[in-house]
Amino acid sequence: MSNNSGTLTDVPGLLVGHATDLEHLTGCTVVLCPGQGCVAGVDVRGSAPGTRETDLLRPGQLVERVNAILLAGGSAFGLAAADGVMRYLEERGVGFAVGVTVVPIVPAAIIFDLTVGDFRVRPDAAMGYAACAAANAGPVAEGNVGAGTGASVGKALGPTQAMKAGVGSASLRLPDGLIVAALMVVNALGDVIDPATGQIIAGARLPDGGWADTARLLLYGAPAAAAPGHNTVIGVVATNARLDKAQANKVAQMAHDGLARAIRPAHTMGDGDTIFALSAGEVTADVTRVGQAAADVVASAIGRAVRTATSLGGLPGLGDKG
Repeated sequence: MSNNSGTLTDVPGLLVGHATDLEHLTGCTVVLCPGQGCVAGVDVRGSAPGTRETDLLRPGQLVERVNAILLAGGSAFGLAAADGVMRYLEERGVGFAVGVTVVPIVPAAIIFDLTVGDFRVRPDAAMGYAACAAANAGPVAEGNVGAGTGASVGKALGPTQAMKAGVGSASLRLPDGLIVAALMVVNALGDVIDPATGQIIAGARLPDGGWADTARLLLYGAPAAAAPGHNTVIGVVATNARLDKAQANKVAQMAHDGLARAIRPAHTMGDGDTIFALSAGEVTADVTRVGQAAADVVASAIGRAVRTATSLGGLPGLGDKG
């Protein structure tokens, strides 16, 4: 992985909070935007997404800014955690003014983690509220926390041959003051790759040792044991650059290049890969440059998500090695 360091909260004003259920192996993560919110975009590349409020992020829609982004486990059930985020923000008068109240704008995306822990327990409104209450500007906790609590990678040979993954974050500070950062929740069908070497660092394991190499298995027609829709990689890229909505959508699109560098294969029919982009500042920057940096920090954050995840739920994790 590249040498990007830091986390999403290196972008001034952003707060990140996790709510983690280590008993039932699920959770959620919230990114709170400062003040009146952030200009936002989104790009959905996977074919099995679970999302909320993504249509309003397209250019030409009425709402320009979002107040928070929610990432959650629990499959589509986990979208309910956004209700708690909305309640937390409404209590503080944060949201789109509609006269009688404010309506907080909280796009969301989920991962499928129902087969790792207890499928009967999913992130709900109380958990979303708790994540907001825990949100702070400190370095983002990584590994088996928040939305990454039940995350795994490399499921082509079934869940018993997969590995633990979780939340990872990275940031890039450039000499002229531009900051671009990412927070990723990695729950991919495919294997995680080190872009610098092209080698698998976490993924589907052969029963007798070594890597199955998911891309090769699929290329040569080996059946995948993982059920469609049971995988996805979701995340947020953020910058202190001033972007309009169209530019934020372009940055989200370019950020997926980092996903494709770090996961093989990516954007499959069984993944719901979704990346949000937030503009949380006033630095003047070329949108292509911001997008290139976004791809870099996404790839780094994905690597962090598997390197910091420890063994849990019967799945081995690289984080056990310290």
